[in-house]
Amino acid sequence: MRRDKDVQNSRPFERFKLSRVGVRSVKKPVVVKRPRGKVVTLNAEIELFVDLPSDKKGAHLSRNVEVAGEILDESVRSPVPGLEDLCAKISKEMLKRHAYATMSEVRMKADYFLEREHAGKRSLEHYKLLARAVAERDEGTVRKMIGVEVTGMTACPCAMEVVRDRLVARHPKQRGMLMATPALTHNQRNVSSLQIEVPEECNVEADDLIEIIEDSVSSPTYEILKRGAEGELVYRAHQKPRFVEDVVRNILSRVLRKYRNLPDSVLVTVVSESEESIHKHNAVAERTTTLGELRR
Repeated sequence: MRRDKDVQNSRPFERFKLSRVGVRSVKKPVVVKRPRGKVVTLNAEIELFVDLPSDKKGAHLSRNVEVAGEILDESVRSPVPGLEDLCAKISKEMLKRHAYATMSEVRMKADYFLEREHAGKRSLEHYKLLARAVAERDEGTVRKMIGVEVTGMTACPCAMEVVRDRLVARHPKQRGMLMATPALTHNQRNVSSLQIEVPEECNVEADDLIEIIEDSVSSPTYEILKRGAEGELVYRAHQKPRFVEDVVRNILSRVLRKYRNLPDSVLVTVVSESEESIHKHNAVAERTTTLGELRR
């Protein structure tokens, strides 16, 4: 019986180790069942990687897709607690299929919808779920993370104070009223993500992470807004002006209060980007740290 030559196992001409080799844009349905009893079907987009030693020409990438397909197909029949658990399960199996690898990494992203009510109107609001797991062969460990990406809005504090100063200068007799009322400023669409490591025997709910971010920006945004609700949202956003730096710090502060019982070693990553309305560039802030560092 003829066997095709295993080109991946041949020696490369340039012998350098590669940190990550894999595939992106693998799309599969996933069913998760959260502890609160919610069962959700998600369309996930997956990335799967292993490291590659210097003496291997290529990784066996079809194994990544095979492992993902087997485990994710099983999740449809038997739902798992969360995306991060699926990532962990896949990453461990990938190390078994890639005997030459010392590390495997799996990332997932999925659309997610929550019913929200604002000014008497209900709508399904769109979010992104994020999950990641990294398995290390030598340590025998798997680190998994769950996260969300949320779109909200920010009102610029700097322009607000400049406008307020000019209004007070022009209308000095109305200083008291002007100082007590939010001034005009420009708004930004803000996209923020929060990812938290989930230790074994611990639970982190994506819905709680969404709430943390929405509480940290000037205002959430909504698909449906009538005139009155639109005006009220803008007014309330101007009562909470935020730099992108403020958003990240607010998120970190709320994470500390919410997850007092998680260990110091838990990794936290926050990224926030405000899409400027008066500039051609965007403003970005981020922090990757541990709960222990934040507590200190």
